[in-house]
Amino acid sequence: MIDQLFEFVQNHPLLVAAFALVLVAWIAYEIRSGGANGVTTSEATQLVNREDAVVLDIRDKNDFKAGHIAGARNIPQSSLDGRLSELEKFKSKPIIVACKHGQTAGVAMAKLTKAGFERVYKLKGGMAQWQTDGLPLVKK
Repeated sequence: MIDQLFEFVQNHPLLVAAFALVLVAWIAYEIRSGGANGVTTSEATQLVNREDAVVLDIRDKNDFKAGHIAGARNIPQSSLDGRLSELEKFKSKPIIVACKHGQTAGVAMAKLTKAGFERVYKLKGGMAQWQTDGLPLVKK
């Protein structure tokens, strides 16, 4: 198998170079944007405790019921556009967007920022990181 890999690399150097370039660009983008407006689980806890931040869980209803952060509001990402009015009263408060693994929260974060929300953050690592860190979940 390794021999075939080396043969492929030798026979298709442009394809391999293009793949490597895209991979490096993607990793660089993720590193840069991953920290932008992202909070760790401990920072999120501090925001909730000190500044009464609102946790917006954008996972679907079943994932939310299986376990969520105490006090979190569930608005699935697919219905966020139609339900933004539910968050209007929290425009001046910090909003922490939580998804499953921290990958899709950026889209919701951009929508909220565009809608005029002042302080929007995403939970780095999402609910998976929350659970890994051993933080409490509410199950309904």
